[in-house]
Amino acid sequence: MNHSTQHTSTAHDHAAHQAHQAHQAHQAHQAHAGHAGHQVGSVTWGAAAKATLHCLTGCAIGEILGMVIGTALMWGNVGTTVLAIVLAFVFGYSFTLFAVRKAGLDFRTALKVALAADTVSIAVMELVDNGIIALVPGAMDAHLADTLFWTSLLGGFVIAFLLTTPVNKWMIGRGKGHAVVHAYH
Repeated sequence: MNHSTQHTSTAHDHAAHQAHQAHQAHQAHQAHAGHAGHQVGSVTWGAAAKATLHCLTGCAIGEILGMVIGTALMWGNVGTTVLAIVLAFVFGYSFTLFAVRKAGLDFRTALKVALAADTVSIAVMELVDNGIIALVPGAMDAHLADTLFWTSLLGGFVIAFLLTTPVNKWMIGRGKGHAVVHAYH
């Protein structure tokens, strides 16, 4: 067997082994009590809300940190918003990344799972939340000590949660989004 054929055979064996492990993990997960809401096609609102809350937690930490840093440094609205969005994605992904790494996935695979699980959810959340902040008169120019700063930011999170939960329910029901994480916990 030449090196090229041997490499292809080894890669195929490795891929087959990973697929078998993923299948076993998925079967074990489906048998795990309390997770019936995560199966493709049958998703409870509670499971969707839990996935959204998980995502919102990371987003909120990143976005609040970005808004606080940008506002404290007296950056303009665009720079502060960009920093807040970037940190929302970083923290949103990191929560999932750490959870699936803890389950034993290598970093590269864990990163792929986190990207697949959270990208749409974080994007919708950030679009809604930042849209709310942009639409509230004076919110973009409010300072950290202003009630308007905090009420528009937190109000945006609430509205983002309410609008993102149905998106997550729809995606999980099709085996997408947060559904890809459930085989690893």
